[in-house]
Amino acid sequence: MKNIVLILLVFFSFNIMAQNKEPFKIYKDSTISSYNAILTSCKDADFVFFGEDHDNPIAHWLEYELLTDLYQVKKEELIVGAEMFEADNQLILNEYLEDKIDDKKFQEEARLWPNYKTDYKPLIKFCKDSSVQFVATNIPRRYASIVSKKGFEILDSLSSEAKSYIARLPINYNDSVGCYKEMLVDMGKEHATPNIAKAQAIKDATMAYFILKNYKKGNLFLHYNGSFHSDKHDGIVRYLIAEKKKVKVVVITTVSQEDISKIEDDNKNLGDFIICVTENMTRTY
Repeated sequence: MKNIVLILLVFFSFNIMAQNKEPFKIYKDSTISSYNAILTSCKDADFVFFGEDHDNPIAHWLEYELLTDLYQVKKEELIVGAEMFEADNQLILNEYLEDKIDDKKFQEEARLWPNYKTDYKPLIKFCKDSSVQFVATNIPRRYASIVSKKGFEILDSLSSEAKSYIARLPINYNDSVGCYKEMLVDMGKEHATPNIAKAQAIKDATMAYFILKNYKKGNLFLHYNGSFHSDKHDGIVRYLIAEKKKVKVVVITTVSQEDISKIEDDNKNLGDFIICVTENMTRTY
């Protein structure tokens, strides 16, 4: 009998500890929230920005869940876009979504991220199977690269075709405000150059441009991007709101903490909802 009691005590103690092993929590402001609260808020939005850690499996799982759940509500009024696909690959992306080319050819010719198969292919496949429009929103990386070296001025020398894959010039940019100032401060004097932040800004402006170009009133545009591009309603959101002010925008951001039982001060107010993931979470690449 004593042995049975001891076994039961050990079992229940282990069970209690196991129940406390939570991989993530969702916060709104500093208060514990839920996935259902995210979904409810997103249903009524015009634009939803899901800011991810690119190698975080929890973020990628929730991205897929949110896509499928929003589709059940919005159907043909749902549009999806992502930083991970560049504007000059829109044609080949459309050809794949419309079954004009196969998956092998698409992966061979599109400039896909190294974690495409694990993290973004499920999103593309769902949109393909459900006939959901998917927009390649980001600037071609070669143009962001030359901005990082030579500034915005180099863009004026590009051809008309090249400029069609970029936000309208000139770019409204101020390095003394918002995320670009923070970026330069975080990099430190040794590594920071004004053009590095400009390269980030041209990405943000271009993504906002293609989001708005494909948006129609009554749609819900769900956009996936690194969290830095939308944290604090800055980056892409700043450029979007400058063009279209009276819209509802929901920003979701992903952070990692050693202790997820409460949100750290630095992570508060980064988004309307914050997905707080334990730091030792396995990475996707």
